[in-house]
Amino acid sequence: MPTRLRPTAPIAADAILVGDPGRALLLAQELLEQPKMSNHARGLWGYSGATPDGGALTIQSTGIGGPSAALVLADLAKLGVRRAVRVGTCVAFGAGLALGERLLVGEAIAAGGSAAAFGAEPGEPVRPDAELTARLARELGEEARPAVVASFDDHPAAPGEQGATEAGDMQSAPLLARARTLGVKAAALLIVAEIAGDGALAKEQLEAVEKVAGRAAARALLSP
Repeated sequence: MPTRLRPTAPIAADAILVGDPGRALLLAQELLEQPKMSNHARGLWGYSGATPDGGALTIQSTGIGGPSAALVLADLAKLGVRRAVRVGTCVAFGAGLALGERLLVGEAIAAGGSAAAFGAEPGEPVRPDAELTARLARELGEEARPAVVASFDDHPAAPGEQGATEAGDMQSAPLLARARTLGVKAAALLIVAEIAGDGALAKEQLEAVEKVAGRAAARALLSP
């Protein structure tokens, strides 16, 4: 039985995972015809329903950080999720990236210890599912930039030993590592919401990019 989620509606085999409950609501309203709240336990809002094309989709918030995301994914796997795309935010290191840019994660470096419980040692790259990542790349076209990111257990700081990475987040590496142990196909699409030491994306701008990223994730999951 699930340990964190208490589903009140059917969970789809395909899911979009977001950290922020508000983002889950935003994408549910954007992507689902008649979204039904499928979870509100622990403040982890989740929604399920049909897309305009008739595909079944769940959009689930995972909370802050890798451990919370890994627990939620494990519950979703018990409930029948087989493919998942993380739509999240990241902090860019240096001037090579622009606010609002979409990063398609090719490798997530375990820069914190939370991925170790799922077989990824500190400094080890964790790779997403190749097929699902390729589908995301096709849907995004020139809008997506392949990237190597580092996943920290705290707010991403200077890259340090992860100097080859372009950005940092708090979930991708442990989430992808957990997906690997669960047999769930998973990929990650990140939005540059902050540039270290040089500002952040405004709320309205972030929401607009979140909708674009969410639509691409839904198409990648559900397109034939």
